Amino acid sequence: MIAVLRKRLNATFSLDVEIVANPGITILFGASGAGKTAILDCIAGHAVPDEGRITLDSDIMFDSAQHVNIPVSHRRIGYVFQELALFPHLNVAKNVGYGLHNSGRSTREQRVSEILQSFRLDHLRKRRPGEISGGERQRVALARALVVNPRVLLLDEPLAALDRPTRSKIIDDLRAWNEASRIPILYVTHSREEVFALGETVVVIENGRVIARGTPQDVLEAPRHETVAKLAGFENIFDGTVVALHETQGTMTCRLGESAVELDVPLGRDGVGSAVRLAIRAGDILLAAARPDGLSARNVLPGTVVSVTRRDVTLIVRVDCGVNFDAYLTPGARDSLNIEPGKQVWLVIKTYSCHLLRRSPSDDSEEA
Repeated sequence: MIAVLRKRLNATFSLDVEIVANPGITILFGASGAGKTAILDCIAGHAVPDEGRITLDSDIMFDSAQHVNIPVSHRRIGYVFQELALFPHLNVAKNVGYGLHNSGRSTREQRVSEILQSFRLDHLRKRRPGEISGGERQRVALARALVVNPRVLLLDEPLAALDRPTRSKIIDDLRAWNEASRIPILYVTHSREEVFALGETVVVIENGRVIARGTPQDVLEAPRHETVAKLAGFENIFDGTVVALHETQGTMTCRLGESAVELDVPLGRDGVGSAVRLAIRAGDILLAAARPDGLSARNVLPGTVVSVTRRDVTLIVRVDCGVNFDAYLTPGARDSLNIEPGKQVWLVIKTYSCHLLRRSPSDDSEEA
C-alpha cells in the first residue's frame, strides 16, 4: 500500500506525507495532534486529501490528478476507531456480521463463527456490547473489521483504554492473525510497549510530516531527532558544546550547558566548539553509593540526590551533578544503597548510552 497525501486541516496545520506499508504491521507513532488519525481517515476515504495518491497494490483508491476517489464502501479497508463504534442494540454476532449484509446467510454465518472462534468470542455471540467487558468489546471491534477480509486494516489506538494484561492478550491475538493473513496494517499508538510488541516498521509523525522511519530498534533505541527521543522515553536531554575530539577512540567530549560537567559521547560530525544536543535514558544510568573503580564506562559523575519519587514500581532519582540527571532505581536498590535526598552518589554512564540528536527536527523531512 502506498499513500502520498497532502491536506490542509486548518489554518495552521497541514498534512504532507508519503507512506509505504508492506504486508505486516506498520506503526504510526507520534504525539497527540501530529496527524496520525488524519492519515488513517484519508486512506479509509472518510477524509479527502487536497492532492495526492493512494494505491492498494496496483489499484488506485485516490488520485487527485486523475480525479479518482473510490467510495469508502468499495475500498475493502477495515477500520477500528478509538471509540469502537459498536451498535449497542445489536448482539456480538450481529455486530461482527454487519459488514457482510450483501453475503448469503450461510456464508455470513460461517464467516462470523470462524472469526468469533479466532478471537475467543463465540461464547458471547448473543450478548450486547453493554453486557461485556472493555477487552471483549475491543475484540468484537477487531473481529468486525476483519470478518470482511479487508485488503488493509487501520487501527486507531485500539488498546489505549485497556489494562496491561488485557492489552497483552489482544496483542497476541492480533500478532497471530497478522502472521496468518499478512495484509498491510497501519496501527496508531502512543505506547512504546506496543511499538516493540507489534511493529515491524515504525513511522514517526510530527506536525503532519514524517520525521523518522525504520525498525523500532533503529528508530527508538538510537533516535536522532529530539521529538523521537522524547517519545521513546529519553528522560535526560541536554544542550552541550563539543570541547575535544578523540578520533582514534571514536568518541568526543561534550560540556553540558554552562556547567563544568563533561561527558564522553560517540564521535559525531561536529567540530570543537559546535553546539550539540544529547539524550540519555534514565534506565541507562547506574547509581553507586561509593566511587566505583575499574569500570569500562568512561563517564563517572559525582552528585547529590535532590529527590526520590515513585512511578508505578520504579523510583525516579534526581541527582545534581552540576546539571540534573534522572535515573531509575528499584525500591530494593534504593534500600540497599540507602538513597535519600542529600546523599552523595556517583552516576555511571556508558559512552554509547549518550545519543546525539538533531537540534531542529522540522528542518529535516525524514530520517534515513
